[in-house]
Amino acid sequence: MERLQKVIAYAGIASRRKAEQLITEGKVKVNGKVVRELGTKVSNSDTIEVEGVKLEKEDKVYFLLYKPKGYISAVTDDKGRKTVVDILKKRVPERVFPVGRLDYDTTGLLLLTNDGEFSYQLTHPKFKIDKTYIARVKGVPTIEGLKKLQRGIKLEDGKTAPAKVSMTSFDEKAGKAICEITIHEGRNRQVRRMFEAIGTPVVKLKREQFAFLTLGDLNPGEYRPLTKQEVKWLRVLAETGHVDLH
Repeated sequence: MERLQKVIAYAGIASRRKAEQLITEGKVKVNGKVVRELGTKVSNSDTIEVEGVKLEKEDKVYFLLYKPKGYISAVTDDKGRKTVVDILKKRVPERVFPVGRLDYDTTGLLLLTNDGEFSYQLTHPKFKIDKTYIARVKGVPTIEGLKKLQRGIKLEDGKTAPAKVSMTSFDEKAGKAICEITIHEGRNRQVRRMFEAIGTPVVKLKREQFAFLTLGDLNPGEYRPLTKQEVKWLRVLAETGHVDLH
């Protein structure tokens, strides 16, 4: 069961905020009845109409995208900026949405799908799906600074979960370093805020890995469908916490 406004947003018809507005204005029907309550939950068997147009049930699809810089992780944007969905739009007929987010300036591995349950399993912190980033930072982190990230560091929205962090290279004279960090949370601009908290702000950020998935041979802006086996492995990983890839 998912919230009605979330289902409408996932379908690519409107943003979550706009979907909520359509509901409160009485422009949404569930199984033929007008629904105005935002907390309403629906299932796959329910028939939903938005302004008289029925939401069609699509086959579930799953894609891995190498997100380039300068795109936002959203279906639509009120400010007219390019979205990751725009990259797939010409060749993918289904209405997909990003699984989690990478911010405007961050590049790297991003999944897109039209499967809400799958997305939830991969993004909710309780499922602890690892995401690995390469961060080029200004300044050289101290050993104590890295240990703070490893233990979990206090941010304005609470303490982070422990992270795996290592410094892969640094240049003391130039005042820069490259670090690898693995987290399983997905707060807004979390990696950037974590490094900023230890005094070494991120200059460039790329997500290298999501669970066991990597970018492989993809170039920025390119994408590929996930294999059935990869989708199965991701589900098993979310449900059990581990997966045998052989």
